[in-house]
Amino acid sequence: MPEFTARFATAEEIENWDKHVTANPNGGNMLQSAAYASVKNGSGWKVRFLVLEGGHTASYNLVLEKGVPLLGRLWYLIKGPDLADAGHLKAALESCAALVRERKLNVFTIKIEPDIVDSDAARATLAAAGLAKAPNIQSNDSTALLDISGTDEEVLKAISSRARNAVRRAEREGCEVVRREPGPETYRALYDLMADTVKAKGSMPLRSYEYYAQFWDEFCNRGQGNFFFAYEDGKPSVGAFVINYGAKATYKDGGSTQNRKQYGDSHLVQWSAIRRMQELGCTEYDFCGTPPASRIKDKSHNLYGMGMFKTSFTKTVTDFVGCHDYVLSPLRHQLWVKGGERVFRRIETARTGQQFY
Repeated sequence: MPEFTARFATAEEIENWDKHVTANPNGGNMLQSAAYASVKNGSGWKVRFLVLEGGHTASYNLVLEKGVPLLGRLWYLIKGPDLADAGHLKAALESCAALVRERKLNVFTIKIEPDIVDSDAARATLAAAGLAKAPNIQSNDSTALLDISGTDEEVLKAISSRARNAVRRAEREGCEVVRREPGPETYRALYDLMADTVKAKGSMPLRSYEYYAQFWDEFCNRGQGNFFFAYEDGKPSVGAFVINYGAKATYKDGGSTQNRKQYGDSHLVQWSAIRRMQELGCTEYDFCGTPPASRIKDKSHNLYGMGMFKTSFTKTVTDFVGCHDYVLSPLRHQLWVKGGERVFRRIETARTGQQFY
C-alpha cells in the first residue's frame, strides 16, 4: 500500500483545477469542480483545494470547511476522496489528519463520500479505515448510470424498449428538443418547471432561484452547462440542465409541467442530452438520483417516480457507500452527532434561508 501525503494546492494547480480533477483515478466529479467551488465559497463554507499524493498518482479534491461554535471546524470532502483503490482510504485520511495537525486547523471531523460502489467488502474496508457511517447528503449516492461510450445506435439499443419506444414516438409525432443559451430567461423557464414538479410531487426540496442561477452561471461560463427544452402549445413543458465534466455527464436539474399531451417528450429531452454529451466526449451519463436498489420499486420512497423514469434508460441502480465520518476528536464528534449538527443546521437554515450542505 502506498504512503500518502496531503497538502493544499498551489496557485497554478488551482488555476487549472478542472484539468487536475478530471485526471483523478476515477475521473473526478462535477461537485469537485472549480464551478462548484465558486458556488459554495462564501456561502457559509470556506473552500480548500486539497491534493493527496501516494505512489505514482495524485488526487485533487475539493474540501468544504465550516466553523462550528465550541467544536472547531468540520471538513467535508464532497464526493471524495477520489482514489485508485478503496484500500488506500486509511493512508489517505491519515495524511489529511497529519496536515490538519501540522497547520493547527482544529478540525474535529472529516466527512467523506467517495464514489466507491457499496458492497460487504467495501463496508469492511471503510470500517477498517476507522470510518463511521453518517447520513447521506447527495442525491446521487444511489443513481442510474448509463454507458454512452458506444454509437448512437448502440446506446439506443441498450436502453429499455419502453424508453426507446417513447423516444421514437415523440420524434414521430413531431416533438422537438431545443438547446437554449444560458441567461435569465432560460434560468427562469427551467426553475419554474422545477417548481411545478416539486409542487406536484414533492420529491426533493428546491433551493432558491438565486442559488440555481449562480450554479448554472458558473458551469455555463466554463462551457460545462447545457440546457434542453421541449415545448407544448408554445411554452416550455420539459426542461433539463446537464453538466459535461471530463468524461462524465450529469443530469443535474430538471422539471416539467403536469398532464402534458405529448407522449415521450421527457424521454426525448434525455435522449437529446445524451447525444450532445457524446459529442462533447462524455462516456458515462449519470441520471443523478434514484432510490437505493433495494427500494427502487417502493412507491412510498420520495424518489420513486424519478427512479422509475431514470431506470427506463438503465435498469441497474448503482449504490455508492455514501457519507462516512473520519473522527479526529471523538468527544467533539459525539457532541456533533448527538444533537449539535441538528441544532446548528436549524440555526444556519433560519439565518440564511438555504440548505446547510
